[in-house]
Amino acid sequence: MSDAEAHAPALGAPSPPEPEQAPSLVRTVEALLFLSSDPLSPAELADACESGEGAVQAALAVLADQYAPGRRGVTLRELGGGWTLASDPDTEDAARRLFSRPRAATLSPAQAETLAIVAYLQPVSRPEITRIRGVSADSASATLLDRGLIEEAGHSQFGAVLYRTTTQFLKLFGLRSLDELPDVARWDPTPEEQAELRERLLRAGEARAGGAA
Repeated sequence: MSDAEAHAPALGAPSPPEPEQAPSLVRTVEALLFLSSDPLSPAELADACESGEGAVQAALAVLADQYAPGRRGVTLRELGGGWTLASDPDTEDAARRLFSRPRAATLSPAQAETLAIVAYLQPVSRPEITRIRGVSADSASATLLDRGLIEEAGHSQFGAVLYRTTTQFLKLFGLRSLDELPDVARWDPTPEEQAELRERLLRAGEARAGGAA
């Protein structure tokens, strides 16, 4: 028995999906296995795909052949009564070296809030960020600078340092450009509307600071 046969799902002799539907179903099952952190049973996959369990088992058999050990860096494995995509054991050393590197910590609420202000109003100064938030932005801004998510972008007319987001920011949030930031592209404000929004945010921040005093 070959390795591919040894790792293939024990499917009996199910009826395969219709020819025109098979590639789509195989791709969908593959995507679900990729997205799920837990093994998925044929019944769970069939429910998500709105397909018959036999058709899903046939799709799993196709994937078992495509991901047979030794063919790719990923294999299809049966675990705990379900199926999952897992890295090939031969890649274990490389994976260990990759994930032994320090990983970026998650953003605190203050850092996320500060980063959002910079992303949408850039270039923006630290005093403006502080006024909008109603609390000091010094610590959050310094952390974002250290992590390479924002950078200096010149000075305002009053001499304050201006900040903008970096390429690292785009990578972290899976954006190709700032045009893909939520809502902004759809709103597409005029310069006058941008100025009005900035003033409204500043007033809101001042009110927040006054309420906390």
